[in-house]
Amino acid sequence: MPELYELRCRECGKLWGNAPRSFCEECFSPLEVTYDYNAIRASLRRDQLAARPANIWRYAELLPLPEGRIPTLPVGGTPLLPAPRLARDWGLGSALYIKNDAVCFPTLSFKDRVVAVALSAAKRFGFQVVGCSSTGNLANSVAAQSVREGLDAWVFIPSDLEAAKILGTSIYGAKVARIAGNYDHVNRLCAQIADKFRWGLVNVNLRPYYAEGSKTVGYEIAEQLGWRLPDNVVVPMAGGSLITKIAKAFRELTELGWVDPKPVRFFGAQATGCSPISTAVKRGLERFEPQKPSTIARSLAIGNPADGPYAMKCMRETGGWAEDASDPEIVAGIRKLGETEGIFTETAGGVTVAAAEKLVRQGRIPQGDTTVLCITGNGLKTTDALTAEFPPTEAIAPRLDAFEAYLEGRLASAAASK
Repeated sequence: MPELYELRCRECGKLWGNAPRSFCEECFSPLEVTYDYNAIRASLRRDQLAARPANIWRYAELLPLPEGRIPTLPVGGTPLLPAPRLARDWGLGSALYIKNDAVCFPTLSFKDRVVAVALSAAKRFGFQVVGCSSTGNLANSVAAQSVREGLDAWVFIPSDLEAAKILGTSIYGAKVARIAGNYDHVNRLCAQIADKFRWGLVNVNLRPYYAEGSKTVGYEIAEQLGWRLPDNVVVPMAGGSLITKIAKAFRELTELGWVDPKPVRFFGAQATGCSPISTAVKRGLERFEPQKPSTIARSLAIGNPADGPYAMKCMRETGGWAEDASDPEIVAGIRKLGETEGIFTETAGGVTVAAAEKLVRQGRIPQGDTTVLCITGNGLKTTDALTAEFPPTEAIAPRLDAFEAYLEGRLASAAASK
């Protein structure tokens, strides 16, 4: 039986079957997975999904899974939450939503989605050792899920990564190699390792399969909106893949007839200290210029993003835009999301919130539109970025009069700050 998917060059269109490869040997452009949509349309109806578990495997036919493989780890299925208080703060209507992958299972970031799909490919191709280059979240997920799959894991990270993310990788028994350099140095090393060793590096030689996991964010958004597409989506950008894959998910759902065709504007968010994609968009450049990262948003600190050109194309073709946020704005974004909607996001989420607020103030996200902000990781991973914001308060005696005096002082301080 012919397979429902295979690799295809994103530029020249040459087909490459299925193999652990990431670029076209004819034109050296990146590969992506393409599907037989006619076969999928004939074998699967939208209403069949309702009986399936609420995780990414409900969309199995639209993912590059080996025949007969039914993964059991319940990844994804994260909530799409209305954000009325944040909308009110920004002067928007009520149709603002948070896609909250800060609670994604098992390691509290959207990277669990891509790793789950990548490890299915690793098993198919017979890899026993898997790994990744990572700014933190991917390392956590590869380490955790490789244990479940019975695979050995090596993760390669920049030496200045947050302590919480290093701990969140080491606890699963993965071998951690800290590299004296930034993510781009780490990624180049991993490309050499993939050539030298028979290892499945999820974002190197397994990258086309890995990236497909991101589509499930888009599928879930559409399904959770009642099988409707939003008007706007705001997505944080590191390598630039996520924004393009959510767009691909929406195109696929339209191709299958599961949603009505509708233009969706895509907006990308980056940290000012590492903003090659957003800088290029705002300056009207045809190509982005690589940057040396300097930002507290380390999970977005990729100075030479592999999918940057495709992210730029996605935003421009859909009428979207890009924005970036400084370190103080990132912290303010984290606090605003926590204080308005009770969601604790990592620094990447602070970038998304801060950039989205700028887009609203600029009039690029209009009143009354249905807008989704993608929150991709949990704030417990980047607490070091916030410690200065919340110094320890003075301890008071366990007596009512002491508390009344403390309360009076707090109220006076609050009044003076207004």
